[in-house]
Order: sequence, then structure tokens, then C-alpha cells
Amino acid sequence: MPVVTCLSVSFKEEMEDSGLEIGLFYYVLMWFVICFVWWKWRAGQKLKDMYLVGKYVFITGCDSGFGKRAAKTFDKKGFQVIAACQTQQGAAELKAETSRHLHAVLLDVTNTENIKSVTEYVKKEVGDKGLWGLINNAGIMGVSAPTDWLTIEHYKAPIDVNLIGLINVTIHMLPLVKKAKGRIINVTSVGGVLPICSGGYCPSKYGAEAFTDSLRQDMKPFGVNVSCIEPGLFKTGLSDRDMVMRQKMAVWDSLPQTIQKQYGEKYLKEDAVKKEKLVKLCQNTDISLVVNCMEHALMSKYPKARYSAGMDAKILWLPLSKMPTFVQDFVLMKNKVQLLDPNAV
Repeated sequence: MPVVTCLSVSFKEEMEDSGLEIGLFYYVLMWFVICFVWWKWRAGQKLKDMYLVGKYVFITGCDSGFGKRAAKTFDKKGFQVIAACQTQQGAAELKAETSRHLHAVLLDVTNTENIKSVTEYVKKEVGDKGLWGLINNAGIMGVSAPTDWLTIEHYKAPIDVNLIGLINVTIHMLPLVKKAKGRIINVTSVGGVLPICSGGYCPSKYGAEAFTDSLRQDMKPFGVNVSCIEPGLFKTGLSDRDMVMRQKMAVWDSLPQTIQKQYGEKYLKEDAVKKEKLVKLCQNTDISLVVNCMEHALMSKYPKARYSAGMDAKILWLPLSKMPTFVQDFVLMKNKVQLLDPNAV
């Protein structure tokens, strides 16, 4: 009889422990659900339209792609858009497709004197209102080729535009943004968290990511929100495959015979095939995905520090960037061509 009693007591204790564990699981699950619902609700809170109408937004790189679409979108929403284009043709085309309220200016982000003069123009336009939004979107790809093919000039070109130009524009426009307690939005790339290609593009984007992080911390006391948008692969002029291949072939033709022997004559053709497969697998065609991120960062009560745009960014590049180095190398090396004879002299 005592044995039966002990077994009964033990069974009851096990059932109570099991019930406690299940109860704890449901409690934790419910807490996560509540947090998720609150987070989604918070992310959806927008500033009132009447508060935003007439506010000034300055956007770089508006000749085409993300910048042009953003300028047209925010013009329709009632913002006073100042769109910076690199070419007269780009500015004229944008003016023809937007309202009379949009201002188009010519800007070369690598030219400090040009930046200063444009800043003075913006300062006169915004007056005491200040600048609500600064969207640093201008960027170039530069030559994408193996490191031992390139010179320092190949690296400088994208770094001058994508990093130094971005910083230079921000520094000059910063007092106007601080006056409005506005928003700064830097368009970087998944290439800023993962080396998806060789050349100066990824180093420039890694630098832009670091600058954005330090700027976000520095601007918090002033009530200025700083966000970073990390697009995946999109079909824009930046990623024009014909242009990329022409640049790569031009570099190939200038290489010493030793390097050409190491890589082999079939390297360019095989590399083009691999890149074509990657594009078909990952490239996004809807550039509004990036502009939607800009819109949230500009109009939300609680803008995010980081936005990802494109399915490839969300399910491939950004998760891969969090993985161990050997996993990253294994995946990224799959997109590289095997050399013919690395030991050739």
C-alpha cells in the first residue's frame, strides 16, 4: 500500500510539473504575440498628412532609378521636392513628369564647390522651416572585377560617390535637417553587409553603413531620425549587365599576360553565365519596394533604423550576412569561376 501511494503522489507531481511547463509555454507564446502585434501597430503609425504637406525633401541621384521614382512619388504626396540630378537631360525629363512645385538642381556629389552652392540654394528655399528629409540615393557600381585586376583608381570612383559624396552632402545639409528635426535616409545596399562582388562598390557601401550608424547615434539628441535602406539586386541602370561586362572586358584587355593565363581565356564567358543565373534567381523588377521604405522612413512616427528591400535581401543576403564566415565563403564562392591555372607565370 505505501508503494502504491508513493507512485500516485509521484504521478501527480509529474502531471503538475507538466501542466506548469505547458502553462509557461503558452504564457511566453502569448507574450511574443502581444509584442509582435504591438510592433506591427507601432510601425504602421504615420504622421498626419496635414503635418507633412509642404515640407521640404532633398533627394540625390534623381536622373533615374530609385531617386527618380522617389522624387515623383513625394511630389504627388504634397512634399516640396528638391531633386538633385547629375545631368541636364535628367533634370529636364523629371521636370516634365512632375508638378510645378518640384525643383530640379544639378549636382555632382564628388564636387565640394557644387555641393556648397546647392546647399545655399536649398537654404534659401526652405527658410525657417528647415529640411524635413535628406535622402542620399546617388550611387554608382564602378568596375566589378577580381581584386588583382584593378588599380586604386577603380576603387576610388565608387568610394568617391557612394561614401565620400554621401558624407559630404550630409555634412553640408545637416544644419537644415537639425532645424526641422527631420529625417536622413541613406540608401546603401546588401553589399554593405556582405561582399557580394569585388571592386570598390562593397567597400563604399560598408563605409556608408558605418557612417549611418554613427550619424544615427550623434543625431538622437537633436530629434533627427537616421535610417538606412539596404536594397537587394534591382533592375536599374546601376546594375546594367552590358555595362558591367564592357567595363570588365576593358580591364581584361589591359591585364598582363601572366594574370590572363591564371584566369584563362574562357573566364569572362563563364563568369557572364554565372552572373546571368544569379540575376534570374535574385533580381527584383519593382523599384517601388525601395521607395516604399523611403516613404515609411520619411512619414512614419517611428521610422526604423534599417530597412531591407527585395525578396533576395530578406531571405538570402541579409540572413547570410549573420552566418559564420565559412558559410558565407562557401555560398559566395559558388558564384565565382574556377581559375584555369593559378600558378601560371
